Amino acid sequence: MDRTALAKRVIPPHPVLSLLVVAGFVGFLYLVEAFDVATGGSLEDDGVRPRDFSQWDNLLWMPLIHGDWSHLTGNAVPLLLLGFLATSGGLKQFFQVTAVIWLSSALGVWVFGSPGSHIGASGLVFGFLAFLLVRGIFARSWLQLVIAVGVFALYGAALWGVLPGQPGVSWEGHLFGAIGGVLAAWGVSRDNRRTSTPATFTA
Repeated sequence: MDRTALAKRVIPPHPVLSLLVVAGFVGFLYLVEAFDVATGGSLEDDGVRPRDFSQWDNLLWMPLIHGDWSHLTGNAVPLLLLGFLATSGGLKQFFQVTAVIWLSSALGVWVFGSPGSHIGASGLVFGFLAFLLVRGIFARSWLQLVIAVGVFALYGAALWGVLPGQPGVSWEGHLFGAIGGVLAAWGVSRDNRRTSTPATFTA
């Protein structure tokens, strides 16, 4: 598929496969939570602990761990919708976007977060939300902008979660996840422009 056309898509090129991938990830989160519950919450201390050099690997686990079933369910529904829409550029791009958001959220929390164990996939939710909101601007796609307006109508109120507010909620994870989503949208746009520019040759 032409790279320019792919950049402007709103529906994944392989929607069934995309749905299976996103749903599989969300299903895996439920398996992790089931293990956590069965072991008396043994995983909940394995989140990101800001400025703790002894637990770097926790940067990888933060989005996989949740405090309870309601915490997970609150993230699972938007993850399914936003994650599916974020696969519109193909699964390879989706994995790259997810990696940028994942690491941006975790590293931002590690550097700037308040003390405690930061857990949950809400950083991914905010990252996908931000990615979908700005990619249409970078891609100059009216259809993507329309989808972005619809996404904002559904989840725009959640953007307040990037500000300090409710105690016990990692607003830092939300904020840096959203920043990661913007960075990912910019990176995708840059790659699309670079690959769609005809090659030039010099003597």
